Amino acid sequence: MINWKVILGIAKTHLLTKMKSTITASLGVTFGIGAYITLVSFMTGLNTMLDDLVLNQTPHIHLYNEIEPSENQPIALYEEFEEALNVVHSIKPKQSQKKIHNALPILKFLKDDDNVKGATPQLRAQIFYLSGSIELGGNLVGVDIMEEVRLSSIQDYIVQGTPEALKNNDSGILLGAGLADKMSLSVGDRIQISTIKGDIFPLKIVGIYQSGLADIDNIQSYTNLKTVQRILGEAENYVTDINVKLFDIAEAVPMSHRLEHQFKLKAIDINEANAQFETGSNIRNLITYSVSITLLIVAGFGIYNILNMLIYEKMKDIAILKATGFSGTDVQLIFMSQAMIIGALGGVLGLIVGYGLSRLIDNVAFETEALPTITTFPVNYNIMYYIIGISFALLSTFIAGYLPSSKAKRVDPVQIIRGT
Repeated sequence: MINWKVILGIAKTHLLTKMKSTITASLGVTFGIGAYITLVSFMTGLNTMLDDLVLNQTPHIHLYNEIEPSENQPIALYEEFEEALNVVHSIKPKQSQKKIHNALPILKFLKDDDNVKGATPQLRAQIFYLSGSIELGGNLVGVDIMEEVRLSSIQDYIVQGTPEALKNNDSGILLGAGLADKMSLSVGDRIQISTIKGDIFPLKIVGIYQSGLADIDNIQSYTNLKTVQRILGEAENYVTDINVKLFDIAEAVPMSHRLEHQFKLKAIDINEANAQFETGSNIRNLITYSVSITLLIVAGFGIYNILNMLIYEKMKDIAILKATGFSGTDVQLIFMSQAMIIGALGGVLGLIVGYGLSRLIDNVAFETEALPTITTFPVNYNIMYYIIGISFALLSTFIAGYLPSSKAKRVDPVQIIRGT
């Protein structure tokens, strides 16, 4: 029967008498785990920030009318050409409206779906922004602003003003930050909107919108859906786009195919809309985890070397223990206990060091005009990284202690005492 009290007592004595080696081994575990926690928390925080910058502004499914050439050309109507090879050049898109037919019933159908968190109508109009002698082309997007707030992170990108201010003003506009800078406008100022037909409408700036994507901020602004319908002279059911937010993003692809077939609309899912960005995101994540795993492996080898030397320094102690009646298993358990104590102590200290460095990075100022809502470096405090860190510390020290201790278990005490 194993006497754990004696084994742990001897292990404790060995650790305390060789304090320098014990501290060195513990610090090897501490800095290895601490560096892993810091690196993976910081890198995944940055990746998440970049992902959210694009994905938060992209609906899970985007429905609209696609302008495309007609599949059946007039020549196909003549029977005498059915068996011939018909070649048609310079095919023009068929005449169609940007309006989504039966938009309101479609919206009701989507909102009644259990998989749909929400569906918001939008009306996009090509307009000119007029301020004094300045005339800039761009887009005006009519939205249900409070639904957009509920389903997206649009409020995080309103750097001046509030969504409520737009809701309560039928002549209000959330002006793109790039447009505001170019035309020297701010909240409270007025700007004129000109349609492509030449009609001019004055709007009051109730907020400034900055997405962090310059190509958007330089041309796009938001106003109420009814305001754009009034500007274009269209009815209340005139909608050009429907954005759908799902409870489960994994349902976006199959549901987009189903909606496209059911309503004869173009349905773009979030994966298709961000295919290139998704590839870049996957590569960044691959690099992050590859470097993190490499760091853990290097730390593991360092831990093994330190514990290996620690056990070889104790060979005479091993011989004495065996000579006094301890079995090979008892000797192995003594050194395994030392390794696990070092792993647990160093692992816990590593988590504390990693968390402390992460908090330090999290408080470093990070200000850029492209990301107005970010004030400090982003850090991901995912508990799973800490679980992986302490698990690796215990596993690596277990292996680092098991391999040399299993050899010590088979040592002949007579040979060691004789010095051979």
